[in-house]
Amino acid sequence: MKSPAFHTKSPIPSPDSEISPAPKEALDRIIAAAGTIILGKERELRLALACVIARGHLLIEDLPGVGKTTLAHVLAKTLGLQFRRIQFTSDLLPADILGTSVYDREKGSFSFHPGPIFAQMVLADEVNRATPKTQSALLEAMEENQVTVEGQTHSLPMPFFVVATQNPNYQIGTFPLPESQSDRFLMRLEIGYPDPQAERVLLKSQERRELLNNMTAAANPATLAALQSAAAAVHVSDALVDYVQALLKFSREAPYYRNGLSPRAGVCIVRAARAWALLAGRGYAVPEDVQAVLPAVAMHRLQASAESGALSAAEMLRHLAAVPVP
Repeated sequence: MKSPAFHTKSPIPSPDSEISPAPKEALDRIIAAAGTIILGKERELRLALACVIARGHLLIEDLPGVGKTTLAHVLAKTLGLQFRRIQFTSDLLPADILGTSVYDREKGSFSFHPGPIFAQMVLADEVNRATPKTQSALLEAMEENQVTVEGQTHSLPMPFFVVATQNPNYQIGTFPLPESQSDRFLMRLEIGYPDPQAERVLLKSQERRELLNNMTAAANPATLAALQSAAAAVHVSDALVDYVQALLKFSREAPYYRNGLSPRAGVCIVRAARAWALLAGRGYAVPEDVQAVLPAVAMHRLQASAESGALSAAEMLRHLAAVPVP
């Protein structure tokens, strides 16, 4: 595959309005800043950042206490985004997220009071502890960057991202996310336990919350917009599209999966691969970029078929990853 030289058409401003010569420098600065808080998880950090650069929403699923909420805070802080946190509970209502219209006696009319969804980055903490009715309040916001309340449509800030955390479904008091909700997330990540060296530093060092409060932004919304534009301009060859189509076809025809990957899933794979290539400092995507993002993009969209028995997620991924590059 021909490898064109990496370049960008427009410079990327740093937070102090200086000109960054290339997206790679801005990305390295963001990852370095985030890595001071999230220790020993550079790959997870890069995937989370790739998700944001690809203009996607992120779902983080793992056990309590491994840093899911902290990762969301770090993303917002390092990117200089307005941040709101919504704690999802079983009694949370859609109006608690979207906002509501309140009657103003002085004006003699109703005025809309926006809810916490009106922020550049929204953390939906423990999203699967809310009922499906409340979870569905996020659907329009995540798909169309707007919400409709009492027949009135309200635009959300730009950029707009949802970072949702959820506990494993076997834990008490959880409601599984419906497929339509899961599909709105570009990626699903698992953080996992830290390695022994990183965990030792965590045990001996200052609290992560205190460090987070003292962080300064490593970027701003203008920097992020430039990175998103640079990612959208990453070259994707016809051969790489053939590979993505081969993955989609296999997922639809193989007996291992209940339903195959949708066309939207294919678009998400390409967008994420472009962002991953940009993180590597390249202006072109290669099959290794697709393989790097495939588990995070595809696996929350696939379920084992009844014919295949109780295939684990690892086994389903192994079959999909074995699809040869055309």
